[in-house]
Amino acid sequence: MTQETGGFAAFDLNPNILAAVIATGYEEPSAIQQQSIPIILAGHDMIGQAQTGTGKTAAFALPILNRIDPAKREPQALILAPTRELALQVATAFETYAKQMPGVTVVAVYGGAPMGPQLKAIRNGAQIVVATPGRLCDHLRRDEKVLSTVNHLVLDEADEMLKLGFMDDLEVIFKALPATRQTVLFSATLPQSIRAIAERHLRDPEHVKIQTKTQTVTAIEQAHLLVHADQKTSAVLSLLEVEDFDALIMFVRTKQATLDLASALEAKGYKAAALNGDIAQNQRERVIDSLKDGRLDIVVATDVAARGLDVPRITHVFNVDMPYDPESYVHRIGRTGRAGREGRALLLVTPRERRMLQVIERVTGQKVAEVRLPDAQAVLDARIKKLTNSLAPLVADAESTHGDLLDRLTADIGCTPRALAAALLRKATNGQALTLAAIEKERPLVPNSAPRGDRPERSGDRPDRGDRERRAPVPLAEGRARCRTALGARDGIAAKNLLGAILNEGGLAREAIGRIQVRDSFSLVELPEDGLEKLLAKLKDTRVAGKQLKLRRYRED
Repeated sequence: MTQETGGFAAFDLNPNILAAVIATGYEEPSAIQQQSIPIILAGHDMIGQAQTGTGKTAAFALPILNRIDPAKREPQALILAPTRELALQVATAFETYAKQMPGVTVVAVYGGAPMGPQLKAIRNGAQIVVATPGRLCDHLRRDEKVLSTVNHLVLDEADEMLKLGFMDDLEVIFKALPATRQTVLFSATLPQSIRAIAERHLRDPEHVKIQTKTQTVTAIEQAHLLVHADQKTSAVLSLLEVEDFDALIMFVRTKQATLDLASALEAKGYKAAALNGDIAQNQRERVIDSLKDGRLDIVVATDVAARGLDVPRITHVFNVDMPYDPESYVHRIGRTGRAGREGRALLLVTPRERRMLQVIERVTGQKVAEVRLPDAQAVLDARIKKLTNSLAPLVADAESTHGDLLDRLTADIGCTPRALAAALLRKATNGQALTLAAIEKERPLVPNSAPRGDRPERSGDRPDRGDRERRAPVPLAEGRARCRTALGARDGIAAKNLLGAILNEGGLAREAIGRIQVRDSFSLVELPEDGLEKLLAKLKDTRVAGKQLKLRRYRED
């Protein structure tokens, strides 16, 4: 055990949980974790007063997981959260910490998604249920016994739940739970309404209060970019075209992501390597040495693999995946801006992660400005500049060394020197897009930066084709899932072609298929959520206009 993880080891957690904690890159327990974990492990009720961003999710997730019995296929822990976004965040954290615990299942229960699969997951024995109060009450109306086996209850951000008017729903939920449960309540503030809940529903709770410290990183220029989850690699490649960096470290969450992204970068000609927990120490040292001396320019790393990495020439940090907490963010971006040098940190944010961005801004005491993807003109200019810089040193003596060969080739081929030069440029650029129209087609789809209620009114002007290509998809109707195919208008595809193929091969009624959006380089189709995986399997070999359809679920977050 390393010194950094000694603090977590002292809690006597299940070794599988401890291994998962180490894998996330946590180095030391935060203050709220240090105080809360022993209390919850001991089975006591607790009131925790702490802001979001203090590490409180791990403060209750780790001890609760430690008390879960994987052999019992029934709900054992219920975590209530005020919003869908927080519920998903908490559920993801539980899944991360339970990654090495076979048999432990987590289900997120929230509005705006089909109820059937949620209730089925609970009845099938998900031990951990993370829910918003409103949707959970909907399930209780269908099955009042669905929570009868829960022995751990956590109210996360209880003050926010009351602000959103969930008091009546909470009382319904309390009545549906066993009276013998352990109850843990977290709240940034403790108004009288929260104290009243504690008096009625908690048994001799212990109190933990944490003062949030503001962490500043003033020496580093910070920015964020909104992007869909499945467009991250495309967005990174687009950004690299225009960013003027010396060396760069990219952070992702998983070992596989380090390999995938490093491979994509290498394929584009970048000197990149992966750094993760499976890399042997001697190989790790070679990667770091290569980054120091310029044999590598980009390292794609997980948090745990980047511990102790100190390379002065790192000018940029890309947070390709959102860190689990603000402290990790501060540690990550601290890899740049060393020794008085300027540093730049860029954070990719999916629509669901906007809330964590706000938390990071609050904890660091700094605004993380929004940037946009470079437009087609900027990318074209960067590519031509790179080409110019690579050819300029060769021009001075090229005529004396290769002039005779040029004359012979033009004579043998029967072309002008200009035509031959153009052919050689085509070969040298290896099919790279070097026109505005071609670059537009490559650009990734990005979300609208404004929250839905803040978006400006539409003007009478129609957006140009490039804007239409990149605009975010319209909101989904309940019970539908959005799927994507790489076939688009440039493949000669129209909406009627996709509709006909799906109706014929999928055996669906016309009303079962929702909106079909055909873009230049891809298309989006709305299909029923129920039975979607079976439907996609049925459509696996379907062809449209002679090309394979290859429909898959579209990740919008």
